[in-house]
Amino acid sequence: MSQVKENDTVKVHYTGKLKSGQVFDSSLEREPLEFTLGQGMLIPGFEKAVIDMKVNDKKTVDIPMEEAYGDVIKELFHKVEKAQLPPEMEPAVGLGLASRDAQGNEHQFRIVEVNEDHVIVDGNHPLAGQELVFELEVVEIK
Repeated sequence: MSQVKENDTVKVHYTGKLKSGQVFDSSLEREPLEFTLGQGMLIPGFEKAVIDMKVNDKKTVDIPMEEAYGDVIKELFHKVEKAQLPPEMEPAVGLGLASRDAQGNEHQFRIVEVNEDHVIVDGNHPLAGQELVFELEVVEIK
């Protein structure tokens, strides 16, 4: 039986959890995740964990933040005056925002603090700074 190797396209069922046990994502109620290893589409720790698995193999892996979404970067926190927000928006902690830079690239932010005249937004990935736990099952190797 073949094992997953670099550049293989695989289908994997997964459940992603924080160290606390809180589930943040799972494919169990939908189609398995299909991806080709080595294309950088997934966090490095997830791809490394799948290498050498066989179809129907299951395992649970701890992925350190360095191999997940990295550490929290303080420079990705920004103060935004409420006057710069859309007038119909009611700012609230956790609300997502998007903006475009001068080159037209879109950036995602979350409001992390609301003050009288401004908000603080965070451009880090929501899972930055977290060690993650994944339960994995290889469903298919193409």
